[in-house]
Amino acid sequence: MTHPSKVKGNTYERELVNEAKSIGFSAKRAYASDGRSLGLHETVDLIIEGKKIQAKRRKKIASYILPDEHVDAVAVRQDRGDTLVVITLKEYFTLLSQRESR
Repeated sequence: MTHPSKVKGNTYERELVNEAKSIGFSAKRAYASDGRSLGLHETVDLIIEGKKIQAKRRKKIASYILPDEHVDAVAVRQDRGDTLVVITLKEYFTLLSQRESR
């Protein structure tokens, strides 16, 4: 029997792919959440519009990472690391759409 957290992760990956496809983006999930099935690195879970994505679903995300209603994004960085930007999936899709229309 499949472990509950694996089922939760697979379900989330399918959700992301289905949502992307529903608005017209090309999207594909890697078989068994293993990017090697797509000829990519094993950490790749899915591809949306050619962008490699690793999906992580957690019961709770640290509140300081979550954008609130007053901001469009949150930038975070660990010491001596790269800056990461947290945005909603809707905002990400908007940015992808703008990139494609250029």
